[in-house]
Amino acid sequence: MTKVSQSAGNSNNGNSTDIYNIVLLIVDIVMLIVKFWIAIVEAIVNLFRPAPLEEVGGKVVLITGTGHGMGKHMAQQYAKLGATVICWDVNEQTNNQTVKEIQKSGGKAHGYVCNVTKREELLELAQKVRKEHGFIHVVVNNAGIMPCHPLLEHTENEIRLMYDINVLSHFWMIQAFLPDMVERNEGSIVALSSCAGLFGLINLVPYCGTKFAVRGYMAALAEELRYKNPQNNVKLTTIYPYMIDTGLCKNPRYRFPSLFKLISADAAAASIIEAQRQGLEEAAIPRHFVAVEKIGRLIPRKAMRLVNDFLDTGVDTDKH
Repeated sequence: MTKVSQSAGNSNNGNSTDIYNIVLLIVDIVMLIVKFWIAIVEAIVNLFRPAPLEEVGGKVVLITGTGHGMGKHMAQQYAKLGATVICWDVNEQTNNQTVKEIQKSGGKAHGYVCNVTKREELLELAQKVRKEHGFIHVVVNNAGIMPCHPLLEHTENEIRLMYDINVLSHFWMIQAFLPDMVERNEGSIVALSSCAGLFGLINLVPYCGTKFAVRGYMAALAEELRYKNPQNNVKLTTIYPYMIDTGLCKNPRYRFPSLFKLISADAAAASIIEAQRQGLEEAAIPRHFVAVEKIGRLIPRKAMRLVNDFLDTGVDTDKH
């Protein structure tokens, strides 16, 4: 009789637990639906109300690849906003020229020679820079190379170097500077991907691979930081520039130049800095390219290829 009573009691307890769990699940589902639609509404509102710009004056900004191109233009513009700019480049002469130009115009800049493919050298230099300049508020992973020719014409060394600079160096930079940001729960990391990280393009197969990799690791890192700290305030921004007029893209091809002309380096640098200061997770240059890519993935591949063939935009080989 006692065993029967115990069995009945256990059964009642089990039923109570099941009911409790079901109620909790229903509450979780209701909360998910409410938060989901709040997030949707906030996103729509933010389309018409840009986020406020974070102040960078008085902060320290480190940019790789500042000897020329986008890195140089970003360094100059950050300096004009009052930031102290740390310029890293493998070319000492061109990097020093960037620093001198910034200093001559009244800005604050310091140059360091760095081969970002050498992890140990990079980590040692990062430690030196932190000792000399304190906390690095913004890190911009900009350095990159873009050989343009068919995959079968790429050499092994060319491909390996592209991944060393365009992808692996980003990991070394993050390992060097992210721990301080996490400890203080502040700071920004900006990574330059490319529109070649949104769309596959001929003559850029390995390059597209590196830029899709940047897109992937930044998305994963954002989730990792959010998982470790739901109140995470370290901002990650991935940039997808179209073809910029810096000389990196040697043979651009477009059927409709008025629609797909090269973007000036100054305009692109300003757009990148704005995205970082707004704390955007993703930003294309021009901005609508991210939306175009997302919409394009909903369209059948064959139909999208017809559109791509009609637009006939891309990069011709740099080998003749």
